[in-house]
Amino acid sequence: MQTAAYGSWPSPIDAALAAAHDGHPEWVGFVGDEVWWTAPRPTEGGRRTLVRRRADGSEESVLPAPWNVRSRVIEYGGLPWAGTVADGELLVVFVNFTDQRLYRYEPGSDPRPLTPVSPVGGGLRWADPELRLDRGEVWCVLEEFTGDGLTDVRRVLTAVPLDGSAEQDRDAVRELTDDRHRFVTGPRISPDGTHAAWLAWDHPRMPWDGTELVVADLTADGTLGDPRTVAGGPEESIAQADWARDGGLLYVSDRTGWWNLYRDGEPLCPREEEFGGALWKLGLSWFAPLDSGLVAVVHGRGATALGILDPETGELVDAAGPWTEFAPAVAAHGDRVVAVGASPRTAYEIVELDARTGHARVIGAAHDDPVDPAFYPEPLIRTFTGPDGREIHAHVYPPHHPGRTAPADEPPPYVVWVHGGPTSRAPLVLDLEIAYFTSRGIGVAEVNYGGSTGYGREYRDRLREQWGVVDVEDCAAVALALADEGTADRDRLAVRGGSAGGWTSAASLTTTDVYACGTIIYPILDLAGWGTGETHDFESQYLEGLVGPLAEVPARYAERSPVEHADRLTVPFLLLQGLDDVICPPAQCERFLERIAGRRVPHAYIAFEGEGHGFRRADTMIRVLESELSLYAQVFGIDPPGIPTLELSK
Repeated sequence: MQTAAYGSWPSPIDAALAAAHDGHPEWVGFVGDEVWWTAPRPTEGGRRTLVRRRADGSEESVLPAPWNVRSRVIEYGGLPWAGTVADGELLVVFVNFTDQRLYRYEPGSDPRPLTPVSPVGGGLRWADPELRLDRGEVWCVLEEFTGDGLTDVRRVLTAVPLDGSAEQDRDAVRELTDDRHRFVTGPRISPDGTHAAWLAWDHPRMPWDGTELVVADLTADGTLGDPRTVAGGPEESIAQADWARDGGLLYVSDRTGWWNLYRDGEPLCPREEEFGGALWKLGLSWFAPLDSGLVAVVHGRGATALGILDPETGELVDAAGPWTEFAPAVAAHGDRVVAVGASPRTAYEIVELDARTGHARVIGAAHDDPVDPAFYPEPLIRTFTGPDGREIHAHVYPPHHPGRTAPADEPPPYVVWVHGGPTSRAPLVLDLEIAYFTSRGIGVAEVNYGGSTGYGREYRDRLREQWGVVDVEDCAAVALALADEGTADRDRLAVRGGSAGGWTSAASLTTTDVYACGTIIYPILDLAGWGTGETHDFESQYLEGLVGPLAEVPARYAERSPVEHADRLTVPFLLLQGLDDVICPPAQCERFLERIAGRRVPHAYIAFEGEGHGFRRADTMIRVLESELSLYAQVFGIDPPGIPTLELSK
């Protein structure tokens, strides 16, 4: 073991390696007996491909570049594909990101478009499909732009012909519902084919505030009867609904303060933990009904497990294995359950659980250590005390290296990582971007500040009208606690985050003196601008709950916006932005930089062409990581080997 200063340790985890392993499998499901999912391809322009696992266990990337299986509905997207076996032949429909058309694909032939292109605004977008072979249709959500504005949009349930007759004809797409609700999820059809169920909500609510579970009769001619709300409301969030095999209606509701599972209104396993989460994408699934009547569930408090629930007894048995986190992507076929699991030592992989035996195994996207796992961080689950004695949940990743240690009297630098959302959370899983820093001697603390999901509605509601206050305070409390206990160097603390985390990072730098520098990634910086037409429809009224109604508290919007307090920013910062971002547009950064100009604050601004909200290309991510590390090196007085120097302007 050699002694060397924190931040100077050599590491085999370089930026290229971290970028190559960014992203994880999503949208797992069955096509007949086969398991399919979408997977990232950072080195292929950041596209997502469709992967097929054959019966012999081999994996095949079904669609070559440039096909990109990803929906833009509500910008964050949703379930982008569905598949089945018809007359012994595979049939798959999917959304292609570039043109947002719905395509039909059969192995051995080229994909064929099923939907037209619209020149109006953002065009036509599709998500959350369900194949209806009995009618020769695919039923899904249509997001249709009616003008050039970001909020000139309507959403309805539709039936798209599988024969291609709507390829050039919008009128050939049947509308199953009207547009009385601003937002809808895809329909779930009852096993006997007589009912359809879906979720709906309206501005200014977000789906974690309140949604309605809507049911309609399904007639013999393929139309829906009058919809009726059977559960949910303005202050009850229903995150998912589906039908049990015997026709019972299953759904996840937070009516008790925790997202729990219900059947026809009756709780199945009441617990103070979450069986659901924030519906950022249409079609997320925390449970899947089995033919036997059992239900596969993803559940937990702060972290998630995969289990099998017996609705008759309430007994819940979790799968045994190394996984400590499961994504909201679970599907069932017979007694087989598939999900996407990870742990602090393994990245997300496809896990299959046999509901009869309880045996769980990895069947796809298997984690393969790209470096010696001795270089992986060893996280600690911590609970800190914040203002007013409130609990703050965090994951602390101390510097870790198998062959280096630092001088005994030297505390390490730490970076506070702020997750996006803000109604979301940081999962406890292997992340090579974190390992990129910890293996060099820089600690990381992920803070699940008040407002995060995973800890019940009361914890989530701490951020109501307090965004820019509670999140900033909680992150600062964790940073200062680490310094006070000697875990971190008080003079070498940084903050970084993207999207809503970028907002908290910028707000932290302009309202506190906790941090020596910060990295701000595709942020919100000007609340008034963002809340009055600069962002997309889905989040266009998010601030009504996070900050308060603009018409009633306009001064609060200015008071909390970093752009209004640029004169308070005195420490170096790195600002990173995608030029194609319609969620947090470049105008926010540009306005902030105008206020900084001439103040001689060291900073760098890097804008990436072709990148939107969430960087996906390997070359982008390499530059981001190396630039961020260079910022910390310059501010913290460390010398990481082999890192290009980021030029800081004044």
